[in-house]
Amino acid sequence: MVQNLPVKRLTHEGLTVEGYSRAAVQTYWRVPELKVGFDLGAQPWDFMGTAVWFVSHMHLDHMAALPVYVARRRMMKMDPPVIYLPEHAVDLMKQALRVLGRLDRSRMPCELVPVKPGDEIELSREHVVSVAAARHTVPSLGYIVHQRRRKLKPEYTELSGEQIRDIRLSGVDVTREIRVPLVAYLGDSAPEGLDDSPEMYQAQILIAEMTFVAPHHRRDVIHKNGHMHLDDFVARRERFRNARIIAAHFSTRYNARQIRAWVEKAIPDMLDGRLYLWL
Repeated sequence: MVQNLPVKRLTHEGLTVEGYSRAAVQTYWRVPELKVGFDLGAQPWDFMGTAVWFVSHMHLDHMAALPVYVARRRMMKMDPPVIYLPEHAVDLMKQALRVLGRLDRSRMPCELVPVKPGDEIELSREHVVSVAAARHTVPSLGYIVHQRRRKLKPEYTELSGEQIRDIRLSGVDVTREIRVPLVAYLGDSAPEGLDDSPEMYQAQILIAEMTFVAPHHRRDVIHKNGHMHLDDFVARRERFRNARIIAAHFSTRYNARQIRAWVEKAIPDMLDGRLYLWL
């Protein structure tokens, strides 16, 4: 297998997060078990088999490899992928792919689907993706993958199996849908991207940006530019109910040693061992 880009991995209860993110450089993630990816700032060769992608926003470090990914799948005679984009970007991206196709003298077959906050996308009978609002310098989205389960309605819990069967056969739905947030992805965003979507704090795995960590970097300026600071995580530590929290998208102003030192000083317990730095 061609190893053309860095990829880190974390596994939790049957779900694997793979990817890498560095601010202004490249961002790409996928969860193989769910058959989905998030952002296309670059495209590791072995990510090509993932056919469904959700793009958070249209800054180049989050979407520059979209044409490369589409072209590779066509070259390998794979089905055209489905790529969900912020709704304002779809027509422009279609134009861009047409121009690139002319330059490359090839086709760029894919399905570009516009989405906006509040939308839901069915991945399968078991999984659905909800679209959340983020706040950045361009329109930006977050995504939450939920597992759907059916649970017996409370009014039927005291009945026998035969009684429940008879009610079901009469055409009455005796169950209700329960949704469990599995993976939440927040691309570039000020803290409102978390605060305005409470399920971000509830997902088993949260992938979020922590672009700035240095104490001397001002949070008001960082928030105005649609990013988060280490102090934003400290201020919200009691809200995180996630089993795993992946912090990434660190500024290139810092090296790995500096990032780790500042984070471990501010959060010595690493949120009870749940916080992972994607360095």
